Amino acid sequence: MAAVSDRLPAFPWDKLEPYKKTAAGHPDGIVDLSVGTPVDPVPELIRRALIDAADSPGYPTVWGTAALRDAITGWLRGRLGASAAEHRNVLPVVGSKELVAWLPTQLGLGAGDQVAYPRLAYPTYEVGARLCGAEPVVYDDPTTDLDPARVKLLWLNSPSNPTGKVLAKDELVRIVAWAREHGILLFSDECYLELGWEAEPVSVLHDDVCGGSYEGIVAVHSLSKRSNLAGYRAAFVAGDADVLGELLEIRKHGGMMTPAPVQAATVAALGDDRHVAEQRERYAARRAALRAALEAHGFRVEHSEASLYLWVTRDEPCWDTVAHLADLGILVAPGDFYGEAGARFVRVAFTATDERVEAAVKRLG
Repeated sequence: MAAVSDRLPAFPWDKLEPYKKTAAGHPDGIVDLSVGTPVDPVPELIRRALIDAADSPGYPTVWGTAALRDAITGWLRGRLGASAAEHRNVLPVVGSKELVAWLPTQLGLGAGDQVAYPRLAYPTYEVGARLCGAEPVVYDDPTTDLDPARVKLLWLNSPSNPTGKVLAKDELVRIVAWAREHGILLFSDECYLELGWEAEPVSVLHDDVCGGSYEGIVAVHSLSKRSNLAGYRAAFVAGDADVLGELLEIRKHGGMMTPAPVQAATVAALGDDRHVAEQRERYAARRAALRAALEAHGFRVEHSEASLYLWVTRDEPCWDTVAHLADLGILVAPGDFYGEAGARFVRVAFTATDERVEAAVKRLG
């Protein structure tokens, strides 16, 4: 039996281990700004909802409770400007990474099909293509760089991981129109949409972008970043009802169910804006402190107008930068994890605690 893992690239984070060891040797300990995992507490009202739903002995449904679908559609209409959103336009998933990795397989893609994603991108887009035997292809502008006859799935990512770049509304309109013209299914990864700093991210589901119709488009959203729920694996997709109906049938057979307590926690999270605003304030302060320190240390910041990262360079190979910062006890992600175009950049997360961010600022001073 052939090993499926042979189709996949090497797991990138394993390459960072020696630098992590170096950074951990700092007398004051490591400042880990590499992965970008939330470190702040889960808001009390979300934990309370999880606990209240803990006595859930029966199987949950893949489509989720009516209360969950109400919460998602209400959030889509109120936050994203998707005024036509109904229950048939939503589907909860077990974390967004699972969805990204297995989507091409669940769509029935395979040899001869292309899955396209940005030149600098979250590595799981490529993984998803390779798992089903499709061809991964990258682009700078999908409307000019891709062969529309071969691309079956087009990934957008705004705000971008790793660069923090935001696609403007008129650009989204243009790309959506092009994908529809050529019958290409468009999935937009919008997991950082709540974290715009120097730009206001817009969803492909916004009425002004899609014209009030979700034909051929689906948005991916996660509560990991906005609500500190990475450990809950709480996410959902929204958009084309026919596409989501097909995914629902497949996922029912596969038992891809969001646990009932997590569904209840998601309802609470989507119904409260205060904790989102409070978390944004924490991240804004950490971002400002790290950006100033990095620039004073000789770094140049590019893009980074949204998301949880600063995309920075010292105009040298990224692994030289990783080594330099590791010597200071600071661990960051090398840019080539996200594509060859990142070979002279590093990604700096500002998800560490206030105390660890302060330590990084001092070491960069």
